[in-house]
Amino acid sequence: MKYLIIILTIIFSSFAATAQEKEKDIKTETLLVSGCCGMCEKRIEKAAYIKGVKRADWDKEKRQLTVTYKPSKTSTDDILKSVADAGYDSEKYTANKEAYEQLSECCHYRTTTCDH
Repeated sequence: MKYLIIILTIIFSSFAATAQEKEKDIKTETLLVSGCCGMCEKRIEKAAYIKGVKRADWDKEKRQLTVTYKPSKTSTDDILKSVADAGYDSEKYTANKEAYEQLSECCHYRTTTCDH
């Protein structure tokens, strides 16, 4: 019985250590991304949702993208490049003209007041 308790203790300890290691491999950061409306929100979040990203949430009022991701699989640079490829400027990358022009008129944050 004594050996059974020792073995179970070792097994449960190893599970706890593994769970803590997985938790360390996840990072959450907030990044600035330009946009105007609900359509922008959907596109920005979709563009940010690349391999390694667990969660992407863009706040229209603050123009902030909060991403939860695995640094071992992706980086904020990769995420922001993907967002720029979708037509949205960020704190680090500017969307190219062609991608920006593909956005709906209401999403043209460079020339629209973004009141909606």
